[in-house]
Amino acid sequence: MRYCKKCVMPDTRPGITFNEQGVCCACTHYENRRNIDWDARMQEFHALCDKYRGSNGPGGYDCAVAVSGGKDSHYQVYMLKEVMGMNPILFSVEDNFPMTEAGKHNLRNISEEFGCTIISCKPNIKAQKALMRHMFEKYGKPTWYVDRLIYTFPLHMAVKFGTPLLCYGENVSYEYGGNEDEETYSARDQINNGVAIGMPMEDLLVGGVTEKDLSLVMAPSAGEMAKLDPFYLSYFVDWNSFRNYEFAKTRGFHDLTHEWRRTHHVEDFDQVDSRAYLVHSWMQCPKFGHATATDYNARSVRYGLMTREQAIEGVRQHDGELDPLSVRDFCEFCGYTETEFWRIVDGFYNRDIFMRHPVTGKWVLKDPIWEQK
Repeated sequence: MRYCKKCVMPDTRPGITFNEQGVCCACTHYENRRNIDWDARMQEFHALCDKYRGSNGPGGYDCAVAVSGGKDSHYQVYMLKEVMGMNPILFSVEDNFPMTEAGKHNLRNISEEFGCTIISCKPNIKAQKALMRHMFEKYGKPTWYVDRLIYTFPLHMAVKFGTPLLCYGENVSYEYGGNEDEETYSARDQINNGVAIGMPMEDLLVGGVTEKDLSLVMAPSAGEMAKLDPFYLSYFVDWNSFRNYEFAKTRGFHDLTHEWRRTHHVEDFDQVDSRAYLVHSWMQCPKFGHATATDYNARSVRYGLMTREQAIEGVRQHDGELDPLSVRDFCEFCGYTETEFWRIVDGFYNRDIFMRHPVTGKWVLKDPIWEQK
């Protein structure tokens, strides 16, 4: 494994590229921000909003925001409603897992704090369980069904409500490295990124799931998509997830302080809604040799919040330690024993980059960043 010379991201992250100096594309993109005229971008944003402002008449919704209730959602709604003066309707997908107290509070808070209507999708639980087991066992992507809905449900609802202007947060591939990392305001193609890319229908008809159960995970028709104007807010503003967190706290957002200290996270404010969902993001570890600690410490280095050496130590301590509460909630929802769960996880360890420790039997990286010169 090679690691970025500036942050801690390895070259095993899907879609990431390194330049000749050994710097990852996410760091390069971040450095390029200094060349952006953010005042000009804000003028573009005003022009985009003006195009749709009042499009559904006085008092009608003239834009939509895809939200989870998290820190970034708070910032997105603030920008659309209070800064740009739009009248947004919010679309959310709940994952059916037991929610944290912070998660319960935050979704309610975003509606009350900003005075917005939220329409939430509670997925078909039978289909979710069947597809979670199938996607976990075959691909190591247990929350594909929910993640796909997070992308497609707001598109369907924007069509139904006649709100073509649909706000998403950051362009994940561009901000953090991955496929589809073009710098663009348009989020039209984000359903093709690696998180929840479409699957062949025959691969989804498992455990009693039918095509009728899957209508919302299919993208709207080409004709309907052509009428929409989904966009990334991160194109128009100097996006910073830590700064979004500091802002969200001033508007009532709750992190996990005093509720849950997650063993595989280095922060307590991102993806705080439920415990079981985090199994999905951690599955990067056996497959690609990095997980959430790497993701967030890489950002911290780019943002100037810590040194690369501090980031490496955080990765060493946390990245491989999936939190036991996440495992318990996940197994209870899906109907696995923990023995079955870990047997499935073992099958996804990439033998090219991992080996068994001769004493403990644990999977360990062959070339961890803390042992590289």
